[in-house]
Amino acid sequence: MRRVVVTGLGAVTPIGNNVRKMWESIENSKCGIAPITNYDTATRKVTLAGEVKNFNPLDKLDKAEARRMDRFTQFAIVASMEALEDSGIDTSVEDMERCGVMVSSAIGGLSTIEQECNRGNAKGFDRVSPHYIPMSIINMAAGNIAIKLGFHGMCSCVVTACAASTNAIGDAFRQIRDGYQDVIVAGGTEASISSFGIGGFTAMKALSTSTDPNRASIPFDKERSGFVMGEGAGILVLEEYEHAIKRNAHIYCEMVGYGSTCDAFHVTAPDPEGKYAAACMKQAISDAGIKPGDINYINAHGTSTYLNDVSETKAIKLAFSDCYDKLMVSSTKSMTGHLLGASGGVEAIITALSVYKDLVPATINYKVPDEECDLDVVPNEARRVTVNYAMSNSLGFGGHNASIIMKKYK
Repeated sequence: MRRVVVTGLGAVTPIGNNVRKMWESIENSKCGIAPITNYDTATRKVTLAGEVKNFNPLDKLDKAEARRMDRFTQFAIVASMEALEDSGIDTSVEDMERCGVMVSSAIGGLSTIEQECNRGNAKGFDRVSPHYIPMSIINMAAGNIAIKLGFHGMCSCVVTACAASTNAIGDAFRQIRDGYQDVIVAGGTEASISSFGIGGFTAMKALSTSTDPNRASIPFDKERSGFVMGEGAGILVLEEYEHAIKRNAHIYCEMVGYGSTCDAFHVTAPDPEGKYAAACMKQAISDAGIKPGDINYINAHGTSTYLNDVSETKAIKLAFSDCYDKLMVSSTKSMTGHLLGASGGVEAIITALSVYKDLVPATINYKVPDEECDLDVVPNEARRVTVNYAMSNSLGFGGHNASIIMKKYK
């Protein structure tokens, strides 16, 4: 099996519209949650979100192409262009049939769907935009990236709710490791902070109704009451090791393990005992050929919902047995909110940089310990410490579990 390394990173997030700015926010434990500006929340229960700030797609896209893309696709294109530029790959000399795209989303063009439903109700449904379908379907982020970059290899979009982009990255890892592709742009994107999107999650009582940005997304805190919606994109360039070495690429880290399981328990609730999330982590550890004690840090799914944080704690204890108390386990959703299908992509970047820069992000705004979540959650301040191996977990509605492992490159 071939080795796989990370050579490029690109991000658009609530805490920075590129990787450099996002990482500065991570280092400084900055919260990106604020009052929603996308629509009027005066009569709404939920008023806070992790919106992307000051994003202008015309900085990277021309007006015509931007107009034909939903916001989730715009995020993905901009992050992918950053990642490719960061990788230093020269597309003019690559075999483009061995360069692929695996970029996911949980919901896709929800704002476009909402807008066109309103237009249809007002003017008749034969009057909706001819761009409605290609703007809203979930695979169009991946398709537009392939068009923009000229990649002719495998182009796919895994849809596994909030585990989507971690599955995409893991599947891309296997495609390269098993010899099918040399380079894959992988990750996820989401833009669901709309009146319709927030309304749907509010109705199912999944979101925090706190009006205090510092006490809304509080993973593992006993006072947590629901997640905070975020938006953005996280994209990585995965590359076969010898291919990267041959072109003298800068390598952030090596990707070494991937696991994926299903709770097969409930459409929205996780298995309360965390059995299959634990099995997912064990799969990734076995795939990496290491021991549980080799992992230094876990970027947890950590949504700030009561059920997730308790079940994920149990899963970590099951997977790591007698060494779980030596793990650092933080949730960067405390800073970004929950980016749904994009969360795993952004968190994979953060995990890769944790290994590369030897810094473990904090779980910020943590105040009230929960005896059911008795992990080292790296409260409130990032920690400078050597990180040789780090894991990123994503758990999605439908019982989808995905875990990936990054290793320090030497």
